[in-house]
Amino acid sequence: MALYEYVSRDQLSGFDKYKYSAVDSNPLSVYVMHPFWNSVVKVMPRWLAPNLITFTGFMFLVFNFLMLSFYDYHFDASAEGQTHVPSWVWVAAGLSNFLAYTLDGVDGKQARRTNSSTPLGELFDHGLDSWACVFFVATVYSIFGRGESGVGVATLYYILWVVLFSFILSHWEKYNTGILFLPWGYDISQVTISIVYIFTAMVGVETWYEPIWWNFHYRDLFTFMILGCSFTVTLPMSLYNVFKASRSNTLKHSSMYEAFLPFLSPVLLFLLSSAWVIFSPSDILQQQPRVFYLMVGTAFANVTCKLIVCQMSNTRCQPLSWLLVPMATVVLLAVTGLVANETLLIYVWTAIVILTHIHYGVSVVNQLSDHFNIFAFSLMKPSTD
Repeated sequence: MALYEYVSRDQLSGFDKYKYSAVDSNPLSVYVMHPFWNSVVKVMPRWLAPNLITFTGFMFLVFNFLMLSFYDYHFDASAEGQTHVPSWVWVAAGLSNFLAYTLDGVDGKQARRTNSSTPLGELFDHGLDSWACVFFVATVYSIFGRGESGVGVATLYYILWVVLFSFILSHWEKYNTGILFLPWGYDISQVTISIVYIFTAMVGVETWYEPIWWNFHYRDLFTFMILGCSFTVTLPMSLYNVFKASRSNTLKHSSMYEAFLPFLSPVLLFLLSSAWVIFSPSDILQQQPRVFYLMVGTAFANVTCKLIVCQMSNTRCQPLSWLLVPMATVVLLAVTGLVANETLLIYVWTAIVILTHIHYGVSVVNQLSDHFNIFAFSLMKPSTD
């Protein structure tokens, strides 16, 4: 029984008619990773539920985030003169990241192999992917940190937003075209990140201090690669796919307002969180960057999951996510100084956002499980005895 019915009857009806449609044209994915994943899924037991594979992969990313939180809570362990993160941690991070990436690639194959594909499985997969963005960005940040040779916490904040918007672009495409165009940047970034973790364990973080050429450092390459991939590959391809659908009269939403409606809540979230960063009396991002990133990433995941529900059920995206209403109040309390302890405020609000998102996710999974008469983490249907 669902804790709360977040999915409307119209959306449940839309899920009944849903058919998965995706395009993956990335050469790395098509010629390297898919053959590898096909080999991996063959050795998996047939009783292993696809959703359990998805959840296990996600937990590897959470594990990385928590592990680096213990060794590098404030992102300063990689700076010169600081006690660095042990080498084995980078090895563990590299293996965990690659395992998470691999499991994310084989869960759908296991579903098709066991004839257990459902819209719930896709929603569960993409919903966790939206939350995973903040975990791998924050974990990678520990490699460079915020030292003199690192990346500033404010810069990383805006890089995080570039990654988040790159993620939602794919689902915005599908909301308008009905086809999920898998972004090239994802596969490239995951393989690269896994290699960089292992390489860091071998050579030490001191390697990243040295400039590559003249005054161009590895931190600049890190920033350039993320921004370059987003603005020269992901964004142009998304706009092209939507434009192509428009020219062929296959867009699901005819007006510009309806087509761009999914961006309203993410943009408002960006404006609210940025206002807190800019006008914070205690410079909260400098004081608590990890918690602030987690709050932003979780709130974004909540907004994105609601878009995914709408695009999969072929229903209209809601203009405003209700989570932004109390957040606006929290930001107002923070920037006006009405709450003196801003650190306590960010911790409490982050906890509320996380619990709210978990409640939403569990409720939606339970509601769809009831609707499709399945167990979310099993291949078996519940008994009617």
